[in-house]
Amino acid sequence: MTEILSDAQIAAGLVTTAGRLAARMRADGLRVEEKTSISDVVSDADKAAEALIVQRLAALRPADGLLGEEGAAAPGRRTWVIDPVDGTYNFVSGLPAWCSALALVDGPTDRLDPEGGPLADLVLGAIYQPTTDELWVGGPSIPPTLNGAPLPRITDREISEVAITTYLHPPRLLNPTLRDGLVRAIAGAASVRIIGSGSIELAAVAAGRLGVWLHADPPLWDWLPGAALVLGLGGTTAVFDYGGHRWHAAGPPTAVAQARAAVLGEG
Repeated sequence: MTEILSDAQIAAGLVTTAGRLAARMRADGLRVEEKTSISDVVSDADKAAEALIVQRLAALRPADGLLGEEGAAAPGRRTWVIDPVDGTYNFVSGLPAWCSALALVDGPTDRLDPEGGPLADLVLGAIYQPTTDELWVGGPSIPPTLNGAPLPRITDREISEVAITTYLHPPRLLNPTLRDGLVRAIAGAASVRIIGSGSIELAAVAAGRLGVWLHADPPLWDWLPGAALVLGLGGTTAVFDYGGHRWHAAGPPTAVAQARAAVLGEG
């Protein structure tokens, strides 16, 4: 009898397999190309890992759609959002902070709440970091786990009590609206960390290792897998406009509200 796999089991298997494929390819040597800048790169491992995920989803969930960082796109009643290697600059540079990540949305991605309230259509996220052999899986209705063990609920805290994690591409530092909004938020935090992988950062927020995730204009594949984990553990998300940019924050409710107010100049 064929085993019927749950969405969470499928997501866990896909990110684990894709992450291990990328790790093997890195060990064997990579071909790397620039996309938009010297720090925005893609490797043949990114492409191979995405192709693997697409192929397996076609067999396991043929009615579902796809949205992948490396170009996968197909409509469907639900949408799998794919980041085959998140943190590619770290990956190709030999730094350990990279992962494979997936999110599942119940419908097309444009149905997600644009104002950043509860992401009602977000089913789950899955993140696998090969260098630490850590697998996070869960979502708003699927209690998140780390390597199969349940994670504790996120404790509400002030932003002054936690580390904030963020990133701003160096040329964007010359944009005063982006720079100053971000600096105001960072100034209120206990510390700041820039890891270079949105999903690893959000997984760390979910696991209580970091406090608040704050990024301007992140792509969906950097946001949704980890946001699902945070929401599943009682954290909150905020998506808001400031200075012509779309800001995304996740973490404990009080700290997220304070980060948003700081960006907006209301703190």
